[in-house]
Amino acid sequence: MIKFVEISKSFGEIKALNNINLEIDKAELFGFIGPDGAGKTTLFRILVTLLKPDKGNVSVFGFDTIKNYKEIRKIVGYMPGRFSLYQDLTVEENLNFYATIFGTTIQENYPLIKDIYSHIEPYKKRLAGKLSGGMKQKLALSCALIHKPDLLVLDEPTTGVDAVSRKEFWEMLLNLKKKGITILVSTPYMDEAEKCDRVAFIQQGKILSINKPDCIIKEFKAELLSITADDNYLLLRTLRDFPGTASAFPFGNTIHYTQKGKTIQSIDEIRSFLESRGNKNVKIKKVNAGIEDCFMGLMKEENEFLSEGMNFYVGGMNSPSNKSTL
Repeated sequence: MIKFVEISKSFGEIKALNNINLEIDKAELFGFIGPDGAGKTTLFRILVTLLKPDKGNVSVFGFDTIKNYKEIRKIVGYMPGRFSLYQDLTVEENLNFYATIFGTTIQENYPLIKDIYSHIEPYKKRLAGKLSGGMKQKLALSCALIHKPDLLVLDEPTTGVDAVSRKEFWEMLLNLKKKGITILVSTPYMDEAEKCDRVAFIQQGKILSINKPDCIIKEFKAELLSITADDNYLLLRTLRDFPGTASAFPFGNTIHYTQKGKTIQSIDEIRSFLESRGNKNVKIKKVNAGIEDCFMGLMKEENEFLSEGMNFYVGGMNSPSNKSTL
C-alpha cells in the first residue's frame, strides 16, 4: 500500500500541496486529474523521493520516503512530464544505460517490456531525439520498467501524443496492471481517467474528491443540457447572463449547461432568451454527465467556497464593528 499522511509543501508563498491524505492499494491503477499548477507533479516528486514534504509523511510498501529513499528508488519507475532521456544516445543505448544503473540487463527483464519495446525495437539504432512523440513515450516507459519496479509513476505520459499512440499506451498500462504493478498516472484526458480503478480530483493543492469513475459520475445530480448555436462565444456569454444559470462551460463544440436548483425548469424559456440576444440556430438537448462535467462542477464549488470565505474575511475585518477605537 502507498500512504500519504497530511502532506503539505510550499514554494515560497505558493502552497503547492495542502494536507493531502490518500491511500492507494497494491496493483491499483490510480489516476489524478487537475489543471496545471494543481500540485500533481509536486505530489509525484515527493512520492519518488525527489522532494521532501514540509509536513507529513509518505510510505511506499512499508518504506518511508525520507528514511528509506534508497530502497524506494529501487522499486519505483518514474516518467516525468517532459521527455528526460538522453537525446544524443540511441534507443538501445538509453535502455542499456538505465538497465546498468539498476544492476540488471535488457535480456533479464525483456519479458516485462517486450510488448512495449517491440514497437520501437526496429529503430533501436536511432537517436532518441529523432523519435516521434509516441515512440519517445514508449522508450521512456521501457526505461522506467527495465528494473522491474513494483510502482510506476507517470506524470501526464500521453500529453502531445497522437490519438493512436495514446490508445496503444493505455493498452500497455492495463496489461502492466494485470502483472501486479501499481500505477499512478496524471492525465488531462477524461477518457483516460475513466480507465482508472479510482480517480482523485486535485485543485490548488487539495484533493476535492476520490472515487471510482462511475461512482463520481453518479454523484453528479444536476440535469445537464448540451447547447449549440452558430456563434458559441456569443452563446456562452449569453448563457452566463441568463438568471437561472448555475454553470455554463465549453465542451468540444457545444456548451454544457446546468441550472440553479439542479432541475431544468423550461427549455423553451432558455431558447427564447438565447434567441432574443441574437443567437441563431439554437439546439438544446439533455445529455448524461461525464467525468469532465463532475470535475468542472467540483472546481466551481471549490472556487465559490474560497470566494465566499474571502468575502467573509474581508467584510468581517473591514466592518465598522471590527474597527479599532484606539
